[in-house]
Amino acid sequence: MNQSEHGAIGTPAQLAPKKRWTIPLVITTSVLVVVGCGGLLLRRAEGGVNKVAMNADPKTVAVVQARGTTFRPTRRYVGTLEPWLAAKVGPQLASGFVDTVLVRPGAVVKRGEVLATLDCRNASSANQAVAHQARALEERQKAASREALRLGELLDGGYASPNEVEQKQAQSAANEAQILALLAQASGKSLEVSDCVLRAPFDGEVSIRTADPGTFVRPGSAIVQVVDRSVIRLTGDVPEIDFDAVAPKTPVRIHLLSTGKDVTGEIARRAPAADPSTRTVHFEVDLANPTREVPVGTTAEITVDVGDAIAATEIPLLAAKVRGKSATVFVVEGGAAKKQTIAVLGERGGSLFVKSELAPGTQVVTQGRSTLENNDRVVAKLETAKAGP
Repeated sequence: MNQSEHGAIGTPAQLAPKKRWTIPLVITTSVLVVVGCGGLLLRRAEGGVNKVAMNADPKTVAVVQARGTTFRPTRRYVGTLEPWLAAKVGPQLASGFVDTVLVRPGAVVKRGEVLATLDCRNASSANQAVAHQARALEERQKAASREALRLGELLDGGYASPNEVEQKQAQSAANEAQILALLAQASGKSLEVSDCVLRAPFDGEVSIRTADPGTFVRPGSAIVQVVDRSVIRLTGDVPEIDFDAVAPKTPVRIHLLSTGKDVTGEIARRAPAADPSTRTVHFEVDLANPTREVPVGTTAEITVDVGDAIAATEIPLLAAKVRGKSATVFVVEGGAAKKQTIAVLGERGGSLFVKSELAPGTQVVTQGRSTLENNDRVVAKLETAKAGP
């Protein structure tokens, strides 16, 4: 049994040579398989690599055509709308409690119309007392004058001395001077009494009411304010370097912030000297306001044209990088982006105005310019530029 099994399978010495050459074959085959797989993976990886430089691909950008136009420099200022006349109405001589206030803001008043009254019984009593004193002195002066006249007649007959006559005449003159002083004092008291009735100084409207009945006021206190805005003064101040820009008769464009309306006018007057503290020059524009629809005390924007209109090229503001008085842009020529630096004339709204060295019709890059370098290849997509104001 054992012999048959050994005869069929073989002895270990007979199996050893087979194992020796099988192992190297397996190892070699495995190495070849691994190397082959690595070669395939390497080939596949190399096949996905772009061997063309990225900057060699054209970049897609948006462009607009520069527009030929004219440009005129402007100056913009902020001004205040003030009434033609304005007065704070209040007592100037008398002190007392406010008795009545007959108007409120918005009321239309006529010149001489009563606006308010004060309780001036004290001033009235003092005025009457002075008047009575003046009347008493007047009677005394009349008696002294007649007595001096009679003594003068007795002087010729030697019945009166010259000294007595002179004393009576001096007394009469003193009484007359006291009468005049009392009359002047009575006139002042009469003014105080008249000051207790406050009237409108001109035709206009009540803008502010600062006191109500029962309020104690002193000379200089304001009870109401009256304004006349049939004509409005638009006032502003400009730097001294713009003195010539605000010469009288210069046309201006005005935007009223209170109503949103745009009006035109011309400079009516200009100060001959600058303010010593701010070095600014004051100017005014007169605006007719017959319907009184424009409120005073509000703000307006003033635009003044300076110099003459000159030829210029207009491009969108986003197409340029502005530094001081120069701007850098990319223009498309022959499928490539060219970097240019041009002089700036000014800007208005969303437009930039440059010198005509940038020819009208030139394609200027608006979108994608941040990724561009000089002479980069580009694919231009033309857009329509909006015209500036």
